[in-house]
Amino acid sequence: MDTGSLPLLLAYYGDDFTGSSDALDFLSRAGVKTVLFIAPPTPEQLSRYKGIQAIGVAGMTRAMGPEEMEKELIEAFSALKMTGAQQVHYKVCSTFDSSPKIGSIGKALEVGLDVFQTPYASLLVAAPALGRYCAFGNLFARMGIGSQGKIHRLDRHPSMSKHPTTPADESDLRLHLAKQTHLKVGLVDILEVENGGSVMERALNREVKNGAKIVLFDAMYSRQMAGIGRMIDGAGKDKAHFSVGSSGIEMALGAFWKEEGVLQQDETWENPGEAAPMLVLSGSCSPVTEGQIAHALAHGFEEISLQPEKIANQPDAFLSYSGEVVKILEQGKSVIVHTACGSSDPRMEKTRIILMDQGVAPEDVSAKTADFFGKALGEIAGKAARGFPFKRLLIAGGDTSSKVARALGIEAVEMIAPLVPGAPLCKAHAPGSPIDGMEVNFKGGQVGADDYFVKVMSGTG
Repeated sequence: MDTGSLPLLLAYYGDDFTGSSDALDFLSRAGVKTVLFIAPPTPEQLSRYKGIQAIGVAGMTRAMGPEEMEKELIEAFSALKMTGAQQVHYKVCSTFDSSPKIGSIGKALEVGLDVFQTPYASLLVAAPALGRYCAFGNLFARMGIGSQGKIHRLDRHPSMSKHPTTPADESDLRLHLAKQTHLKVGLVDILEVENGGSVMERALNREVKNGAKIVLFDAMYSRQMAGIGRMIDGAGKDKAHFSVGSSGIEMALGAFWKEEGVLQQDETWENPGEAAPMLVLSGSCSPVTEGQIAHALAHGFEEISLQPEKIANQPDAFLSYSGEVVKILEQGKSVIVHTACGSSDPRMEKTRIILMDQGVAPEDVSAKTADFFGKALGEIAGKAARGFPFKRLLIAGGDTSSKVARALGIEAVEMIAPLVPGAPLCKAHAPGSPIDGMEVNFKGGQVGADDYFVKVMSGTG
């Protein structure tokens, strides 16, 4: 597959949209020209983007069962293998959202190792810049990204331990993965990582010699990332190396590539400035997003609460809601269209009942909720964009972002400017869509402080 005049340093597949834009953020910050696609790009699509050094594919496997994942990933990984990239990364959430039945990271590891035929897969989940830390195999996470929230062991995290689809009940990633795959997981622990160099290399070789097909790297500090990047980069010299993890993979490789002179300097970005009024679409039930909605409403934003019964039973619901959006935007006010305010919002239960009445199995309700609301939010935004020329769109929620992006006909995005780490401001490439060329920000449920929506509108991050 022709990727232009420069060889690809890295190709990645993200298990949802916000996670994929997170990797886009850290690659772009490091000076790696990157384009994020909705689906594996064709040669014709790639030819439109000159000088790219990395590509990403924003997938939806975090909401899929193992069989559906396997089918999707065999095709996607095979396409990424054809790019000739020396590093191929399966990007997962930094809180390792997964279970044996939904978004199985173990299944992704099995498929990736089979497609790329690498001796082992590197696993790096720690991302100190995002408030994610790993020590002796256990994952710790700050409450929120881009905030000063407290740090919790994952199985005691106020949000992740109560996640509606994949609640975190185990912080040791080796034990967590053991529920999803029989592949042996080795560990280069925090003491070995801190000693670096030959100590880390001997530890890696020890784990592989002992039969590990997955090698987890601990990390606590940003200064440790370049050394881990050296280990990952070194594994991809002869043929593509397969890795799994958070955007810590991009941080580690970027830091190492800069040390080696592969990358000359960090990219510089212009201040994007204010873009008011702004439209926000929220499908997140995270308490972090709940606080952001409340803060924005207290600072001049208006709200529209989507009602699941209306969406399910009224054919003109999308037109009605988009009309409400346009009226508010015409008054110069930013507006939030939301599906829930926190996990206890009664609309969550109403949606569950509606979907089950439609024949959805109880275990599939969470995944189908993203379909149900994602299509609705996409339709509303598309119709609103035809009625009012707003400049900036913010989409909150990982699974929601994936569905909305597809409903809006987005083909690819490129980073315009950094805002909060892991959630850049992007330009949307959406041929034939009213949002083609629009500024778009995709935010995961855990991203940002309370004033996030207000800062994105102002362009200050």
